[in-house]
Amino acid sequence: MRGGSVAVVGGSIAGSAFARAAARQGAERVVVLERSPGLLEDRGVGLCMQDARFAELVDAGHVPADVRRHRLALRRWVTRDDAPGAGDARGRRLWTQPFEFHSFHWGVLWQSLRARTPANVEFRLGTTVTEVGGDDDGDGAWVADGHGAREPYDLVIGADGYRSAVREAVCPQVGPEYAGYVCWRGSYDATLLEQLPGGARAWPEEECATVCYPGGQVVLYRIPGVDPGTTQVNWVFYAPTPAWLRLSGPTSIPAGALDAGRAGELAELAERRLPPYWAAVVTLTPPERTFLQPIYDLATPRRTAGRLLLAGDAATVVRPHNTSGAVKALQDAHAFEEAVRGADGSWTAALSVYERERGTAGLELVDLGRRLGAAQVVDAPDWSAMDESAMADWWHRQVTGSGGFGGSPLGSRPGT
Repeated sequence: MRGGSVAVVGGSIAGSAFARAAARQGAERVVVLERSPGLLEDRGVGLCMQDARFAELVDAGHVPADVRRHRLALRRWVTRDDAPGAGDARGRRLWTQPFEFHSFHWGVLWQSLRARTPANVEFRLGTTVTEVGGDDDGDGAWVADGHGAREPYDLVIGADGYRSAVREAVCPQVGPEYAGYVCWRGSYDATLLEQLPGGARAWPEEECATVCYPGGQVVLYRIPGVDPGTTQVNWVFYAPTPAWLRLSGPTSIPAGALDAGRAGELAELAERRLPPYWAAVVTLTPPERTFLQPIYDLATPRRTAGRLLLAGDAATVVRPHNTSGAVKALQDAHAFEEAVRGADGSWTAALSVYERERGTAGLELVDLGRRLGAAQVVDAPDWSAMDESAMADWWHRQVTGSGGFGGSPLGSRPGT
């Protein structure tokens, strides 16, 4: 595709990846419209990529091979053991699962993608897109900002997350659906682990811990820190909906916004439900590094309409149990680039191929996330009755026939 103008609404991981893909395929003008007024590197959320998926994305040129990451090798599933004489502060081991993943700091990964964006890509920070639409003849699209001014483009890409303005134009009746539970999240410098009995050595660095309790679970692993050479603890605590949470629409409680009472509610839940060591890991988190996210599902029936295209979480919101969020966004960008490359100058043909390649794949990931959420949180088994054999069987029942835990191989067709 040579020439043409592309607007990318949203400048995070999906937006940066799509901007680079459009520029690599010859778009004459690429403009990224990001509502945040500053850079995004302070977002401290951890994420994981399966080693095979990471290698594919590196080979395809979407992720730099030298991006800082933390190696994980195993996932240890544990539960609290309240039997008399139970002496392991880390709880009773249920299963040790091979886990060939690397973990990333969201901000560090974003920085690496942003730095690779071609110089001719224009970033407009602090720009809120309020409305998008297509030309009546189907040969273009437009975006409107908070001042009401419309700007025309040949293509508008919605990479603006689960509250997408672009999705309102593509699928106006579709929105996020609350899954019925939340995740508390937190991160902090791993040197704080030395305050715990046994210090950091009690938790091997290559281990992802999954701590199960009735009604939820906590997933804990290390990630690279923002500064080279540093490491952070990252955890995700799935839990019932707090009584005080009011869901008037898709929302979250950002870091630093939880008052002492609500932060104390998290500490009480951890101490009541988790083995002592893991409760202490969670409660070490500074209040300003703790936040809460309701869990949502989103599955759009289509990803394109005219010259509008949905990417990443604007198209599908997948529960974090899948460990595939970043992979999903980057694979979307790869599919878009491949579609443009083979479209022989036709935006219509390119969008049709993208729809076919990523539509079903996204729906499969949403379905797997729902299945994993039911099995691990909503309808979880009696953890006290589970052993290693039962855990392995339980796990394989969840993922067999799915679109792939951690994401399907790059370029595979849906269902394969």
